[in-house]
Amino acid sequence: MATTTGPSGLGLEIVSVINKLQDVFTAVGSSAAQIDLPQICVLGSQSSGKSSVLENIVGRDFLPRGTGIVTRRPLVLQLINRAAGGQPNGAQVNGTDKNNDKAANVDEWGEFLHLPGEKFYDFNKIRDEIVRDTEAKTGRNAGISPQPINLRIYSPNVLTLTLVDLPGLTKVPVGDQPRDIEKQIRDMLLKYISKPACIILAVTAANTDLANSDGLKLAREVDPEGTRTIGVLTKVDLMDKGTDVVDILAGRVIPLRLGYVPVVNRGQRDIENSKPISAALDFEREYFENHASYKGKAQYCGTPFLARKLNMASDFAHSLAG
Repeated sequence: MATTTGPSGLGLEIVSVINKLQDVFTAVGSSAAQIDLPQICVLGSQSSGKSSVLENIVGRDFLPRGTGIVTRRPLVLQLINRAAGGQPNGAQVNGTDKNNDKAANVDEWGEFLHLPGEKFYDFNKIRDEIVRDTEAKTGRNAGISPQPINLRIYSPNVLTLTLVDLPGLTKVPVGDQPRDIEKQIRDMLLKYISKPACIILAVTAANTDLANSDGLKLAREVDPEGTRTIGVLTKVDLMDKGTDVVDILAGRVIPLRLGYVPVVNRGQRDIENSKPISAALDFEREYFENHASYKGKAQYCGTPFLARKLNMASDFAHSLAG
């Protein structure tokens, strides 16, 4: 989970106002794709490790997983830093609330815009609700919907930040997916990332050719100079022995004004074995501190640095909005 050194008071006020505007637009049937609000949009292929990046930033398991398209609606994820030890406003910490887990950490909870007044302390139930509400709008097949899900997570372990998780890019329809699923997803993503005030977080697996990155290719269509794109390189630990991403980080492959951040996420076996994210973050830190190629720049690698960079990028997005 990220360090909680956050933005200035003014920055927090701006994020709070934008969060409220996003909620209002969603409530009246307009998505963030239609309104040019400052925001950070996350895109990448289905196998890029996008979900793991977001869960590491939050420090909790809460996103649906599986094969095929898992994110089938945009998820507007509003992270709100709060001091530990306080009681959540309006919460019923008495076991009568069906979404309250008395054994869970009362300092962390989630709230959905479509379920006003309900607070989810059990993050497994957050995942279940994302699945339930997604299927309510798209059915059980592999269809997608542009109608966003708005989720706020309050925690002392996050930076105040808003991210929009978008469906993963795919090329070939499988199973019950619509024949034009590639075009549907592409069109949806372009509506979001074409906005001048949008910072694009392009997630790419480091053990693949960067030139073939679906996320970067789409980002370059709307941001050809790379002025508002951040590259995230996942699976750095799975690269062939003797290879690294140093040239990419130095901007010698596909330069981006906002740069790249390499990260190490949990693998599928780690997830299946319920490896805690805290342990995964410890492994990530040790990996970069001890790797010959990265130990000299370890402070610029990993999830905590990515979270701080996104926090600063959020201020940059505000300036783009003007």
